[in-house]
Amino acid sequence: MSSDPTIRHITFDCTGDPYDLARFWSEMLGNPLADDDKPGDPEAVIEDPSGGPGLLFVRVEEGKTAKNRIHFDLRPTDRTRAEEVARAIGLGARQLADRTRPDGGGWVVLADPEGNEFCIERGARD
Repeated sequence: MSSDPTIRHITFDCTGDPYDLARFWSEMLGNPLADDDKPGDPEAVIEDPSGGPGLLFVRVEEGKTAKNRIHFDLRPTDRTRAEEVARAIGLGARQLADRTRPDGGGWVVLADPEGNEFCIERGARD
């Protein structure tokens, strides 16, 4: 009897310190870094306490050259979209585009400190 594989980690390549990028995402998502991760390590991990896939950050030599083919769409649960965008920017993200529609739908496109795109959608409080 065979079983289908499960996703263990979603991996981010980074040219900087993997710990720094993991720390950004740890703050964004509210999930802790692995206890044994430290600055300067070649990789860092954020495990999902609810049992979902973790995020693995690995140092690579080559830089990012194109738009991500996969990205996160985040929905704030206790903030508005604007509050979450401001919080992300405060953590080191930069805004790339605002795709908010007049009816309040849509999203804001940001990039993490390594340039990986992600979106913040309308929040639960919007």
